[in-house]
Amino acid sequence: MIVILDNKRHLTLPMALGPAKPGERFEANFDAEEDAFVFRRIAAKPNWLEILKQCPVPMNDLPPRRREFPRRRKR
Repeated sequence: MIVILDNKRHLTLPMALGPAKPGERFEANFDAEEDAFVFRRIAAKPNWLEILKQCPVPMNDLPPRRREFPRRRKR
């Protein structure tokens, strides 16, 4: 298959070439030995809220914050 860049330098691949959903991210590298572009799918960013829920330490066990402003150090 031959793929050509359009005038905006966009590369469009047919959907049959590889299943992908809108918004998926890919890393593109040029392989000089093969004289070809290599596309690799990048994993989706994890949901930070789900990761926080898996934290073994409950939020109630954190030490209290200091309420006073930091003091200036004398030189």
